[in-house]
Amino acid sequence: MKCKFFVAAALFAVACSGKADVIYGQNLVVNGDAEAGVSGWTGYTGYDMVQSVDYGNNWVLPTQPGPVDRGTKMFAGLGQYAVGSQTLDFGVPTAHTSSYSLSGWLGGWAAQGDNALFFVQFLDAANNAIGNASIGPVTPQDRGNQTGLYYRESVGIMPAGTSKLSFWLSMERLASNDNDGYADNLSFIASPVPEPGMASMFVLGLGMLVGALRRNRRAPMS
Repeated sequence: MKCKFFVAAALFAVACSGKADVIYGQNLVVNGDAEAGVSGWTGYTGYDMVQSVDYGNNWVLPTQPGPVDRGTKMFAGLGQYAVGSQTLDFGVPTAHTSSYSLSGWLGGWAAQGDNALFFVQFLDAANNAIGNASIGPVTPQDRGNQTGLYYRESVGIMPAGTSKLSFWLSMERLASNDNDGYADNLSFIASPVPEPGMASMFVLGLGMLVGALRRNRRAPMS
């Protein structure tokens, strides 16, 4: 009985303790909430840089649609087109596929068409693009012609062999003198995807562990 119990426990532990990179479960976007200004973001030649602005008059009021935990700042555009980028280098290519969630709050001003787009590119060790994902834009129709920020999310699989993540935030001005593309709380979170063999071991170990625990409960006291 004890032998079966420990075998089941061991299988369960192995299934739960597969190697996990420290990046998993963390937001990999640096300063995605604009609270540190534009720190962590780099401009792109030929385009204006995105800017960090305070919630309030001329942008989005604290009472208008947006994240509950919005802090005091958000991103806004500047000029006709504004771009900010950042690249995260893993150091070595990922060995397995991972699931991901790319998310953020995007929006604009009233009925104007100014908008924001958040984009990620998966790059291999040679800087070749092997996948991508994006959220936005949020149109005036999406916003009901209201000023504000609205949540968007894209989920999918980050391919094995990804060596770098290249993030791009862009704002486009379509009306008036200000670029009123808005963004806040930008996030990219990766999670490991269990391999088929590991998933089977997890189920087997869990089943044996539960069975052993049930039998232990039923065993008469000596």
